[in-house]
Amino acid sequence: MWNEAQLDEALSTPSQALIDDMAKLDGDIMILGAGGKVGPTLSVMAKRAVEASGVDRKVIAVSRFTDPFVVALMEKEHVECISCDLTQPSQIAKLPKVKNIIYMAGRKFGTNGAECETWEMNVAVPAYVTQHFGDARYVVFSTSNVYPFATPKSGGNTEDVAPSPIGEYAISCLGRERIFEYAARHFGAKVVNFRLSYAIDLRYGILYDICSWIMAGKPVPLTVPAFNCVWQRYVNEVALRSLFMASEKVENLNVTGPEMVNVRYAATKLGKLLGKEPIFEGEEGERGILCNASKCIRNYGYPDMGLEEMIEKQAEWVLAGGRQLGKPTHFEESKGKF
Repeated sequence: MWNEAQLDEALSTPSQALIDDMAKLDGDIMILGAGGKVGPTLSVMAKRAVEASGVDRKVIAVSRFTDPFVVALMEKEHVECISCDLTQPSQIAKLPKVKNIIYMAGRKFGTNGAECETWEMNVAVPAYVTQHFGDARYVVFSTSNVYPFATPKSGGNTEDVAPSPIGEYAISCLGRERIFEYAARHFGAKVVNFRLSYAIDLRYGILYDICSWIMAGKPVPLTVPAFNCVWQRYVNEVALRSLFMASEKVENLNVTGPEMVNVRYAATKLGKLLGKEPIFEGEEGERGILCNASKCIRNYGYPDMGLEEMIEKQAEWVLAGGRQLGKPTHFEESKGKF
């Protein structure tokens, strides 16, 4: 199995297609909120792709950087790091102006009971950022939670489905999208809403959540019958390549794997690999936050790691005692209370 360094290597290695795109891009790249779950390996991938392209272009990662592990990874790869609290407009005002923004800042975990902080991070901060960077090109990390619940047999929500968020977290995420839409309309910003549905990194994610329940002897809830997920290396690559998709008309892009994964199936498969029979709880529900990634796959191809391999690697990681981030996805939540 991989150790952590090998995992980070796998998640941050750029393809030739990305390297070619970085050669054509104009301007520097800034990743805002780079210290989270996806940001570190995305930042490293961006730096590697830029260097391989032979173009002199800065890659700047911005975060409060509270995790020394993240800082060490960035510095090792020569990513320029700027410490900044994005809730403070005075600090944003000191950031260098760039043409390309990967916007990753947001709040999800612990939303229930701390709604005001969620609204500040998910709606107020985008307003501060767009006031400063104006007509930049933005890839805005969003979520499939802006969609209504869907049944697996529906094929999942496409980008043509109107938003219908459930719960304050999801509503605040639609608010974030609307702030960037406002920037496109009034500042000339070019925007793509990157509606991600559950990245898999082995240290966190839906598959890790299911493994943790099985190993602890806790029941796997069936309230939400199915889920989407996708290998994080693919997420990183598509985020960077979708800078070219950003438009003043505002594009929406669902980013996830091609499957709608049945919860019982995934838990049973993981249980066999872990050597422990899963316990199930409740009646299997009919609907979940499910999206259709056909547009993404048409533009960027299929993920380079499929579901079965992700399941195998997740089980290996858990059995070996691999590090975990302690950030459950709450994918089983059916009432929007994150």
